[in-house]
Amino acid sequence: MNILTVDVGTGTQDVFLYDSRLDIENGFKLVLPSPTMMIHNRIREATRRGEAVLLTGKMMGGGPSAWAARDHARAGLPIYATPEAARTIDDELDKVEKIGVRIISEEETRHLPPDVQRLELKDFDFPLLAETFARFGISLNRLAAVCVAVFDHGDSPPGVSDRQFRFDYLDERIREENSLTAFAYLADDIPPIMTRLQAVADSAQGIDAPLLVMDTAPAAILGASFDPQVAARRRKLVLNIGNFHCLAFRLGEHGIEGVFEHHTGEIDLPKLESLLLRLADGTLTHAEVFDDMGHGALVYNHTPLELGTNGWDVAITGPRRALFRTPERLQPYFAVPFGDMMLAGNIGLLAAAADLLPELTGPLRDALSGTVRGSAPWEMEA
Repeated sequence: MNILTVDVGTGTQDVFLYDSRLDIENGFKLVLPSPTMMIHNRIREATRRGEAVLLTGKMMGGGPSAWAARDHARAGLPIYATPEAARTIDDELDKVEKIGVRIISEEETRHLPPDVQRLELKDFDFPLLAETFARFGISLNRLAAVCVAVFDHGDSPPGVSDRQFRFDYLDERIREENSLTAFAYLADDIPPIMTRLQAVADSAQGIDAPLLVMDTAPAAILGASFDPQVAARRRKLVLNIGNFHCLAFRLGEHGIEGVFEHHTGEIDLPKLESLLLRLADGTLTHAEVFDDMGHGALVYNHTPLELGTNGWDVAITGPRRALFRTPERLQPYFAVPFGDMMLAGNIGLLAAAADLLPELTGPLRDALSGTVRGSAPWEMEA
């Protein structure tokens, strides 16, 4: 049984192919440039050459790709986008046009000059990944599931803060299910407001396997929880420091006890430690995070969490974890589920698949718990 998992971040996309015949540590993995960075680089190159650019395809992760599009327009060079692709830059298309991107229909794209650089946007490019694995003799033809994680602000109505909109969504999901897998969906169950998750599902049309999509930060937190030291704690703080977003969950025996989400670029170590301490003691408020340009905070269980009782205060994962290189007040533990921090999100996706796809539950839970060990690659039969 093979399951393809792809954790799409801002800097990298982390790819792990789970094979039930192998120990998880022996599974095949790739750490590649993220789709938004790939588009960023191609726009930058078009800017250098003085070429016009057309963006087509699906909504995808913005950030670097959106900044490159803005800079291309500022350089006085033509840049066009179809409506769906333009939402990568901003959900409100009038704001996209204000930065100099011209919105055109699919029909109009056919009449552009042939020398326009045409870039197709999508967070999940299955044919490209299948081709990459095939070059190493690995087939993706028969998959039991495909699991993809992306960060989704959601489609906030005009005039509504996208930070507040996303945090309201987090609160709703926690109150409804109170588990990290509440942020995972099968393709047919994606809420209409989660437009980036839906765009991933649209990009995966034609794949002959169930598709599961999930928010990146809960996937990473869930995956980090499979580190043996983290798993041994009944109550704990687990923090994912991403390139753009920093999200912490306080977890207990009955689920999620509290959460905050901030922008990584808005915090330094003293501020982060203060937020974590107040999340632990139950005094952190939504307003103090939101008013500091973060998404917000919520505490569901006000019973304080004692820190440092077993040698560390907070388990940490994520590409910006070096922010905790010289802690001042807290002792961090850098989680390495199955020996690889970069796979935390992928392990979280496998755990979510075990919950949402009953036919995979037994084998995945056995593999993730370590009760069943597989083979080494050279012991496999073709």
